[in-house]
Amino acid sequence: MTKEQTINEIQYKMAQRMLKILLRRGVINDIEYAQIDKLNMQTFSPCHAKVYV
Repeated sequence: MTKEQTINEIQYKMAQRMLKILLRRGVINDIEYAQIDKLNMQTFSPCHAKVYV
């Protein structure tokens, strides 16, 4: 894995954790979570995104 790919993985994972916090606190709902997560996957292009699901 290249340095750029590693950075993308880390950034995606951080974004995912923040989303889960927002979901738990009721700031966003399940549908919004899924939509934002999809955008994050497109933005960060993590190699292991399917593993995180």
